[in-house]
Amino acid sequence: MRLQFWTRFALNELNHSEWEALCDGCGSCCLIKYVDEDEEGNVDEALVEYTDVACQLMNCETGYCQHYATRQEYVPDCIQLTIGKLPSMMWLPAHCAYKRLYKGQSLPAWHLLLTGDAVATQQQMRAANVGIAGRCVSEVGMSDEEMEPRVVNWVTP
Repeated sequence: MRLQFWTRFALNELNHSEWEALCDGCGSCCLIKYVDEDEEGNVDEALVEYTDVACQLMNCETGYCQHYATRQEYVPDCIQLTIGKLPSMMWLPAHCAYKRLYKGQSLPAWHLLLTGDAVATQQQMRAANVGIAGRCVSEVGMSDEEMEPRVVNWVTP
């Protein structure tokens, strides 16, 4: 990866490794959420509601996808974040590096690309109340009606 690539290149200029390195691994994008769009498909971030219910592939203890590289083979409608899709994905959490860089903001101070220390990053993420590890349940066997009351306020779009 190129030195401080996130400060020197536009998102559409990143290579695959750099793009993937932007992900902080919080898992929030894998939570079931309620997203209201207007007629043009625009999302009001203030109206997005996250639940604590995670995709069937999520390991709710670790907060990581069990089949990340091949996830779309298991969950065909899993959204693969790309630069082309990013403008319509403003439901991503406020701390998300992709969303922040797209909006001209900096990475969160705890991001691994800044700390260079995975343990410190994990500790700082927990301190910032970021991440789903230990705080989610699987969607497996859960009905839509059971998900509705599971809206949480610890993910902010």
